[in-house]
Amino acid sequence: MPKCSLFHTQLLSKSIKKALKMGLSSVPPKFPTPIHSYSHFSVFTIPSNNTSETEPDNIGETEPPISDEIFKSSHKLGSYKPGDSTFYSLIANYADLGDFRSLEKVLDRMKRENRRFMERCFVVIFRAYGKAHLPEKAVQLFDRMAYEFHCRRTVKSFNSVLNVIIQEGRFSHALEFYSRVIGSRDSNILPNVLTFNLVIKALCKLGMIDRAVEMFREMPLRKCTPDVFTYSTLMDGLCREIRIDEAVSLLDEMQIEGCFPSAATFNVLINAVCKKGDLARAAKLVDNMFLKGCVPNEVTYNTLIHGLCLKGKLEKAVSLLDRMVSSKCVPNDITYGTIIHGLVKQGRAVDGARLLISMEERGHRANEYAYSALVSGLFREGKMEEAMKLWKEMVERGCKPNTVVYSALIDGLCREGRLDEAKDVLSEMVKEGCMPNAFTYSSLMKGFFQIGDCHKAILVWKNMENDNFIRNEVCYSVLIHGLCEDGKLREALMVWKQMLGKGFKPDVVAYSSMIHGLCNAGLVEQGLKLFNEMLCQEPESQPDVITYNIIFNALCKQSSISRAIDFLNSMMDQGCDPDLVTCNVFLRALREKVHPPQDGREFLDELAIRLFKRHRILGASKIVEVMLQKFLPPKASTWARVVQELCKPKKIQAAIDKCWSSLYC
Repeated sequence: MPKCSLFHTQLLSKSIKKALKMGLSSVPPKFPTPIHSYSHFSVFTIPSNNTSETEPDNIGETEPPISDEIFKSSHKLGSYKPGDSTFYSLIANYADLGDFRSLEKVLDRMKRENRRFMERCFVVIFRAYGKAHLPEKAVQLFDRMAYEFHCRRTVKSFNSVLNVIIQEGRFSHALEFYSRVIGSRDSNILPNVLTFNLVIKALCKLGMIDRAVEMFREMPLRKCTPDVFTYSTLMDGLCREIRIDEAVSLLDEMQIEGCFPSAATFNVLINAVCKKGDLARAAKLVDNMFLKGCVPNEVTYNTLIHGLCLKGKLEKAVSLLDRMVSSKCVPNDITYGTIIHGLVKQGRAVDGARLLISMEERGHRANEYAYSALVSGLFREGKMEEAMKLWKEMVERGCKPNTVVYSALIDGLCREGRLDEAKDVLSEMVKEGCMPNAFTYSSLMKGFFQIGDCHKAILVWKNMENDNFIRNEVCYSVLIHGLCEDGKLREALMVWKQMLGKGFKPDVVAYSSMIHGLCNAGLVEQGLKLFNEMLCQEPESQPDVITYNIIFNALCKQSSISRAIDFLNSMMDQGCDPDLVTCNVFLRALREKVHPPQDGREFLDELAIRLFKRHRILGASKIVEVMLQKFLPPKASTWARVVQELCKPKKIQAAIDKCWSSLYC
């Protein structure tokens, strides 16, 4: 055995000191276990490489690994040569640090020294490429494994690369990679259940559900048995395509095949039926869940609570929250936030504030989104003092406001006409490092327009440009609406052209505002032209009842009653029901222009019957309600039809309410 040189001794001494300083153990580095486990939360994520239970927190800032010094200085140590384990250790360390340049140097030296390349080394590098979001590099290295490093590739390395590509959301590339490698004639890689799980996930994400089902059916032919993750992934894909019945049938099939569903499997189905509004079916799935020995978790409860809130059943949602707590399942921010948002949506922000107090009494701190919803809701309900009190409490409890909360407060102050205070909050917001967003600026513009200060609203618009803020379609819509309301049609048209020139698509507010501005200026034909253009737009830009009423009102003011009636007919043909404003506009036109009120009664009566025939019960009921308010009672046949429709199952109480209201008209 050769004697250690002085340099070697000094180097080892330095290494030992550094090891003690860093707290590193002498245990050789471990490579990760084979790829076989993954979490249902991120379907099929390959586990991370935890090489030590006590890694130093500042590993990214430490000097290069000890083995690196020995490796680089080995040519000075005479006959000493690093073993394969040193190379493997370096690969693991450099991969953990994300030092890909040094990794390439290690691989080059191993190649020059004819070292043996182990597949597990490449798996570690693939994971490092995944953490660095470099899927192309992972694919390139996989291709080099065989011809450059003479390392046999198996399904382990293939799955590692496939997972890296899918984690980056490049599902089409993942399918191409699968087809190229597995479909190759000289490929000896046999896909396993994880391979199929990853490919089925990619197909589902791309909306290629039928192909995913085919792949699922091919698995037994490839001697692969689907597991719970296979079924859950495919069910999720089917549910996203609203093919819920097929997904539920898979639940029965998997149990026949001896594969038992997990809570995550049931959660996929419960979420789908809740989104569809079928709470009865969701309840049956929960019962089935208990029968199969699966205990509902926080995801299950949150999904059910969200479904109840969507249906407006807030009391049941709160009851389910209490049941969740009694079942020792801990609610989280999502649980409370969902109910709070539901209460605010129903105009019950005060109840939402009480729930927030209850939440904090149970040891949960409300997040900024819950506070912003409550502050905004209280302002909308006219409870300004309560909103300001909640704001102060939030700050006192150490919840630092973010852009969302600041914007909610600014919007509320602007609604109340307290623009000076809103500007002060904006200054504080910027001082605290929270940058205003489109909602913040739009709220300020709306506030100034609301108090008739068009000049300051335009100054806010200009300040957005000075602050290098990129305006969006919402900002343009607010400005166009304000200018049109202020009678500045020419300026509104200039902003409209600028908006189109920037590539923004006007929304229903922008269209309606421009049409209103044109009609108010007596340019009804131009307004109709813009309205017809609106009909050809995307669903979110389609006219609503407000847009129709603008045109309808303009035609009635021109005494074009027959044309207005034709327009009203086309309105109903498009599936938009008349409302109270529509009826009032028409009755006023008849009274002021040509016909006595009795003609209005006959027309509205006929309108209600037409809506009933089209099964538009709500719209017809509104027409009848307007007639009663205007002391124009409908014909006996129309009234009988109203009672008949409302007395159908689940509508009896509504019928009783209608009858009582008619007695007081």
